[in-house]
Amino acid sequence: MRTYIFTFLLSSRLFIHPYELMSKVCHLCVDQQRLTDPQADKARVRKIAPKILQLLTEWTETFPYDFRDERMMKSLKELTHRLSTGDELYRKAVQQMTQTLIRKLTTLSQYEEALAKINSSVTDRLTVLKTKPQSIQRDILTICSDPFTLAQQLTHIELERLSYIGPEEFVQAFVQKDPLDNDKRCFSDHKKASNLEAYVEWFNRLSYLVATEICMPVKKKHRARVIEFFIDVARECFNIGNFNSLMAIISECFAVPCKTLLQKHQMDPSSNFYNYRTALRGATQRSITAHSSREKIVIPFFSLLIKDIYFLNEGCANRLPNGHVNLEKFWELAKQVMEFMTWKKVECPFDRDRKILQYLLTAPVFSEDALYLASYESEGPENNMEKDRWKSLRCV
Repeated sequence: MRTYIFTFLLSSRLFIHPYELMSKVCHLCVDQQRLTDPQADKARVRKIAPKILQLLTEWTETFPYDFRDERMMKSLKELTHRLSTGDELYRKAVQQMTQTLIRKLTTLSQYEEALAKINSSVTDRLTVLKTKPQSIQRDILTICSDPFTLAQQLTHIELERLSYIGPEEFVQAFVQKDPLDNDKRCFSDHKKASNLEAYVEWFNRLSYLVATEICMPVKKKHRARVIEFFIDVARECFNIGNFNSLMAIISECFAVPCKTLLQKHQMDPSSNFYNYRTALRGATQRSITAHSSREKIVIPFFSLLIKDIYFLNEGCANRLPNGHVNLEKFWELAKQVMEFMTWKKVECPFDRDRKILQYLLTAPVFSEDALYLASYESEGPENNMEKDRWKSLRCV
């Protein structure tokens, strides 16, 4: 039953706004069941209340962000008031459900405020270079010289950001107008997939941070040392099951050893990431049979996960030729998102190191142009096109 409710609530937003669905549920329960009638007998309420409470509990627990909409909260309060009036058992269940929802929404707001604070404190590395001598600037090796410890702290960030992504964001990121729906309104007022976007931004930041750390050292042997360090970090990420940090790191390590690492660590993109998908299945199986949080960690390569869900949504019609809803598509969509839901619930078993976490989240990084300039300064342009770009970047 839970799987059915999850699939329904996830896929329904491809056809109807969540607040419109909630309004229909209210109408069905309040009007059709005549719950507005003061004389409504308790037997009728007791017959319908458990089913509606199950739906509302699943909805508020699994899709709490839907209830940031005032219209949703208004309907929820109206419906739960009708169900709980005069029955102590239902009143307690409603109260507990509402308190849990409010806690989740409060925690989300605090997380968003913390993210905004972190993002506002990040500066461009080139600006820092111009104002502070490089000799007194910190780098990753002065903050953490142990690859395993760094991989653990990266996993902390990954799991925290994963935990705030709502399952609906995977659908709402790609939602489009149903062509068979005569309602001309669009879905533009859907909540943006902000937590999903924040997670993608984290991947990009980590990639830029790795590239910045590699480009910073003046001497070639020092750059090689940084590359070797990140190779070791990537290995540890792979062993932990943190595929997202692994890919962010090796995507920016452009030395030959890292290409070997890419093959060795199953992240070869050929054949639609066949080796990675095999490794992911292995990590997932390990997670299913695990007895400790350490063994349960599965952090997928997120860009590929989004891509898979996008092509599932785009490649399969919402409706069959006869006009019926394509249930097979939505079962598969729910299956993929439910697997993600299992991964994001894992508690990180490693101790937090605030100093390392602060550096990973706020250390200044080069912009893309600054990275090109730094790489040319280190290795020198190899052809006329690169020479022209080098000259133009130096003039900025």
